[in-house]
Amino acid sequence: MDARHLRYALALAEHQHFGRAATSVGIAQPPLSKQIAALEREIGAKLFDRTPNGVFPTAAGEAFLVRARKALCEMSAAAVDAGRAARGETGRLRLGFIGSALLELLPSVLGRFGAGHPGVRLGLHEMSTAQSAAALIGGELDVAVGRGAPRGAGAEGLVSVTVGRDQLVAVVGTAHPYAGQARVRLEQLREQRLIIASVGEEPTVLSGLREVFDTRSLDTATEARDVHTIIGLAACGIGVGLGPACLRAAARPDTWVCEVSPRTWLPDLVLSFRAGDSSPVLGAFLDTVRSVCPGVGRRLGTNAPPGVRESGMR
Repeated sequence: MDARHLRYALALAEHQHFGRAATSVGIAQPPLSKQIAALEREIGAKLFDRTPNGVFPTAAGEAFLVRARKALCEMSAAAVDAGRAARGETGRLRLGFIGSALLELLPSVLGRFGAGHPGVRLGLHEMSTAQSAAALIGGELDVAVGRGAPRGAGAEGLVSVTVGRDQLVAVVGTAHPYAGQARVRLEQLREQRLIIASVGEEPTVLSGLREVFDTRSLDTATEARDVHTIIGLAACGIGVGLGPACLRAAARPDTWVCEVSPRTWLPDLVLSFRAGDSSPVLGAFLDTVRSVCPGVGRRLGTNAPPGVRESGMR
């Protein structure tokens, strides 16, 4: 028994005539009669009464037709669901990200992806770069966004692309002497008590800061978990907060943000995923990133999953 038999039986029940039913399903009457007879033999019950006035379902036939209609509906729904899954319209995407990614990159990416893929379940996890890299390598995440490319064992199996660059800025409370200044020099900052990202949370950021600040300045710095805490502590007058320029989006009325001179670049904002992951949902997500971040598709190159390369993400 297959879907064809179900459709034949339903057509015969609807038209109550072998000739009309055969025409509706696109076959000749004799083959239809043989298929219905074969179906009845397989089931072991007479499904239709053949009378001079027409062909009508028996009690067994009525019971069979109820199930047949449901089965065909389920088969149709299964085909639709399979197509949606193949296009990345359903499924799950697990994303790990650093907090500062919520200031510029992720609002536009997640907003567009969510609008175009409402059937995808998003698992969103704020975590440090090191934590998200470990989770990605371990298969607990599908995508990670952090500062700098993941390092260590297993990182060679990842594809990492730069999705943003950001420079260092200083944030102070409005009562601080730097408030109102357009920029502050590194030499001035070295004389201040600094507020920086936690060493345990973002070691790559600290590594970059070590290139422009002496050990004393960093060893006496106050550590904060994320940019919001850096801003809050600066507002309290604890010191001068250092962070990415995108923190302007989260700055409070009681703070002031200064450019740092000379310009000092932070580690790139990097998106990573497993090279062998051919998930259609991942492909759809990366396609959204490509549309939001020009140049990302070119940097992905041939390491992109098949679904991404086919969609033009080169």
